[in-house]
Amino acid sequence: MVDCNIIFTGGGSGGHVMTALSIIKSLDTLVLDHKIKFKVEYIGGVSGIEKEIVERNKIPYYGIQNGKLRRYLSFYNLIDLFKIFVGIWESFFILGKFDRKKTIVFATGGFVAVPVVIASWLRCIPSFIHEQTTRVGLANKICSFFAGKVFVSFEESIKFFPKNKTILSGYPLRDECFLKKINSVTLDDFIIAPVPGQKILFATGGGNGSLLVNNLIKKNLDWLSKEFVIIHQVGEKFIDEYKRYQSPTYKVIKFLDHGMIDFLKMSDVVISRAGAGTVCELMTLGKKSIFIPLKIAQKNEQYHNAMAAHQKLGSIVIEEDNLEKVDIKKLIQEVLAGKKELEVNQNIRAQKIIGDELVQLVKENQGP
Repeated sequence: MVDCNIIFTGGGSGGHVMTALSIIKSLDTLVLDHKIKFKVEYIGGVSGIEKEIVERNKIPYYGIQNGKLRRYLSFYNLIDLFKIFVGIWESFFILGKFDRKKTIVFATGGFVAVPVVIASWLRCIPSFIHEQTTRVGLANKICSFFAGKVFVSFEESIKFFPKNKTILSGYPLRDECFLKKINSVTLDDFIIAPVPGQKILFATGGGNGSLLVNNLIKKNLDWLSKEFVIIHQVGEKFIDEYKRYQSPTYKVIKFLDHGMIDFLKMSDVVISRAGAGTVCELMTLGKKSIFIPLKIAQKNEQYHNAMAAHQKLGSIVIEEDNLEKVDIKKLIQEVLAGKKELEVNQNIRAQKIIGDELVQLVKENQGP
């Protein structure tokens, strides 16, 4: 007998879906501690990055239409508005399969979540949302009007949501973040593991890749590959181009979910965009890093994420407009000079706070 169906939604970027997976994996603890049986399913875009990742984790998946609402005038807003209404209609019928008294919708951001949260409100199914960034995305802002509770990663995000339903939970990090153990990771037939005397550089432009970060690595590849074993997450649309440059010291991947934390732990230098997930993981590991925030991110959220790491760890923040002016070799040497032994911040985990709220709602729905 299932006590609660949890329908997760969120996507468009790796950060949204990896947050959902971190919470999903923590549900086993709730099962053991509270004897509550959960069944998990997922609603995402018909072709979003979340589809591949969720299906790889063998979670039942439903694809819906979704559009993006822009904060400026565009003809595409009309097209995407139509897609959102189609997505609401599709979500409404998907959610109709479930007992509303035994179902919760949990949204982790991205525009694919908007139709699902609105449909859950129409179905009288309670919904929770989680905001990962320091600045609030439009999708979660819309969802907050229909959701029962809003969890936020950063205290400064509270002001963007209704106070009576907002809870500071922190960022739901993967369990591996709280362990000092570093596992080796296999890429194709190549095993990446810490080796005395060998330095590792991990570069990532996020789940969808970054032309700017990719070009930075390509421009400096000759000398970097002499100094480091380089692991480069390039994004799906760049993978074919960058595979041509692979060598014994340069390995490319399109997207990495399994093994990401181990790469962050074993890396001597991390060069990255500043998505909330990556920033929070590196802060938890105590890793001083080099961040290149996405300039067009909503409300410059990635810059504010990166500055949180700068204030705490002294991480280096390079704004896009200044990238051509900086001496990246000098900055990498600065990171190496300040390298410390791996530290793990054992703060209260967001999953515990979120889990307690889920359990409370399930028990309320069960009645006396």
